[in-house]
Amino acid sequence: MGKILLADDHGLVRETIAAYLMQNGLHEVTAVGDMTGAEAALDTSSYDLILLDYRMPGMESLDGLRKLAERFPDVPVALISGAAGGEVARQAIDLGAAGFLPKTLGPDDLIQAVSTLMAGGAYIPDDALADASHRLTPREVEVVRGIAGGKSNKEIARDLGVQEVTIKLHVKTLSRKLEARNRTHAAMRARDLGLV
Repeated sequence: MGKILLADDHGLVRETIAAYLMQNGLHEVTAVGDMTGAEAALDTSSYDLILLDYRMPGMESLDGLRKLAERFPDVPVALISGAAGGEVARQAIDLGAAGFLPKTLGPDDLIQAVSTLMAGGAYIPDDALADASHRLTPREVEVVRGIAGGKSNKEIARDLGVQEVTIKLHVKTLSRKLEARNRTHAAMRARDLGLV
């Protein structure tokens, strides 16, 4: 039996995951709703695993993960998310996360993931890393960041020192990769994936 700290700002999700882990994994779970609560819990008790929601108050994208991984290097930290994709999973691992758990995981997979993490292993579902369709080239990332910043194709072309037609090609390619309907949708999808 291990002690798990679960931080998620959605009460129903938090309570459902906590109850399931306690019933099926026989773990003791402390559930909090934001980063401040997580830090307070960690200051008063020790845990065998920390599960952090990617989007919750105080998380500041992946800064909260980085901070906890640095403060508690001996405790595995895993990111849980309902929206983030493969790029965020890769960034989280680069920052010291031991795992990435999509909220779409089935109950048995969740128990398996937690068991793996508590045994000192890493857990990332294959489909999170096989998210190759979302892998933008560095130039495509620059272009979608320009779009997200409200710049026109002409402005992005001037910033990057290329022709406007080149930017139009990049927009077409990155929109296809992101399964976006238009420039604005591409910027929104890129933001959801943590690319901008």
